[in-house]
Amino acid sequence: MLRFLSLKFGRLYRCGKFLLVAGLFVVVLMNTHSLLASFQRNELTDRRFVGLNKCPACFGTSWCRKFMNGQVSFETWGRLRFLDFFNVKNVYFAQYGEPREGTRRVVLKRLGSNQELADIDQKICKRATGRPRCDLVQAMYKTEFARLNGEVRLLTPEVVEGWSDLVHCPSQRLLDRIVRRYAETKDSGSFLLKNLKDTERMQLLMTLAFNPEPLVLQSFPSDEGWPFAKYLGACGRMVAVNYVGEELWSFYNAPWEKRLDLAKQLMDIAEQLTNNDFDFALYLLDVSFDNFAVGPRDGKVIVVDAENVIVADKRLIKQNKPENYDAWYESRAEECDKEACLSFSKDILCSRVTVDHNYYAVCQNLLSRHATWRGATGGLLHDPPADVIGDGRLETLLDECAKPSRQYGRFQAAKDLREYLTQLSSATGNSVR
Repeated sequence: MLRFLSLKFGRLYRCGKFLLVAGLFVVVLMNTHSLLASFQRNELTDRRFVGLNKCPACFGTSWCRKFMNGQVSFETWGRLRFLDFFNVKNVYFAQYGEPREGTRRVVLKRLGSNQELADIDQKICKRATGRPRCDLVQAMYKTEFARLNGEVRLLTPEVVEGWSDLVHCPSQRLLDRIVRRYAETKDSGSFLLKNLKDTERMQLLMTLAFNPEPLVLQSFPSDEGWPFAKYLGACGRMVAVNYVGEELWSFYNAPWEKRLDLAKQLMDIAEQLTNNDFDFALYLLDVSFDNFAVGPRDGKVIVVDAENVIVADKRLIKQNKPENYDAWYESRAEECDKEACLSFSKDILCSRVTVDHNYYAVCQNLLSRHATWRGATGGLLHDPPADVIGDGRLETLLDECAKPSRQYGRFQAAKDLREYLTQLSSATGNSVR
């Protein structure tokens, strides 16, 4: 009886498998024309597809001529719209070409999921008309995004505070920097908000509220040594940034010397974003292997997802002297049931001069044995050579950096870890890039 059932279920399984394959074949056959059309046309020249028709409820227009001229085109799989079902983050790879410079790879982002974009449309309409659907272009002129008209001289903290992580605790110095470096205007370079056109002001504020990543990339550009991807431009609701390279996760099982170099760079990024000559502390709130990439030629580690970054102005903190402003703040590593989670208080990050958050985030979520990602454990520095294991110092420093055993232990551990990683790199003759 059992043998009969097993044979019966075996036949059913094979039959089901055949029907599934046959069904997929029929679907592909029925959509052959649309698939061929997808490869033949460049949807990035379509105003509605890139969201240009929704401006000024968009992220900018500086690259629209390039999009409309067909200089930007999806790579092979990006042309197939049915694959968008799996592309929840709306991030695409594309080719950008200049007549005399050839083509290069770029990354296109809608800066949110389809649902998130639909939600912001509904919010704009409800604030303007009280209804969930409306003429979006007209509605923008009746929202808070339009209240800062040409008579308003500066973008001030009380107007935008709390709109997003970037401006959770904005200083006037930070906002002036954002306006002065705003790339979606021809007249950039002035911190005066009144020098922007009405549509440009609305686009800037829309970006600041919905997803400020483009403003982070513009305000702290890679050309000046900041560890972020280079911002290229926008057209409607499609933003273009420079392609950096493969994500950090691709190097999880790379040779030890390579992983050692990447770990050292990650700790250097944590230090740079925490302590720099500009007295801006940039705290990374979302740290995972997917949010960093590695350059194929120079091997340089770059932050490729900068949506969740708090910028604290240390000069303002020292000036205002909030309670305990000069007391060192040590982040607490708490257990959670998710991968790459972090515990922090945004308000404390904004009110202390000395904070160890970035060291904690990098050690906890990327380097130490406590790091978990896609089911893998052990962190980027897993399985070190026998002599490093025997020495024991690396594991001790990583543990103290991720979960300190004594008060303020992470500050010293992070410093010692950077020095030790440099020492190990020199000892192994590491020139991997």
